[in-house]
Amino acid sequence: MGAKADLERTKDRSRALIQAVKPTMKAFGGVSAAVKAAEALSNKEKEYIALGIAVVQGCDDCVGYHADLLQKLGGTREEFCDVLAMSIQMGGGPVVMNAGRALEIWDGLAG
Repeated sequence: MGAKADLERTKDRSRALIQAVKPTMKAFGGVSAAVKAAEALSNKEKEYIALGIAVVQGCDDCVGYHADLLQKLGGTREEFCDVLAMSIQMGGGPVVMNAGRALEIWDGLAG
């Protein structure tokens, strides 16, 4: 499957989880809204932070979700790669593998 199909499966799983554990996901949504309401950083900058954490944690579903949002927010491949580089610097060798997969996801969503 491609990156776009993977992203759609991620969204489907999230919708199913929302239905299964509504109170928990409503509370999580409240945290997300509060984070986005704070104005010290732009939403794009916050998404890049989330992306870096996703890469270090090795969560391809998270990478796809945040890469999609970043592309919608005007993020560039160059900025994306800067975050990958910082993730590698902070996470070391294992993150090199995660970063390669993240770049593949970005390019798959962009193309």
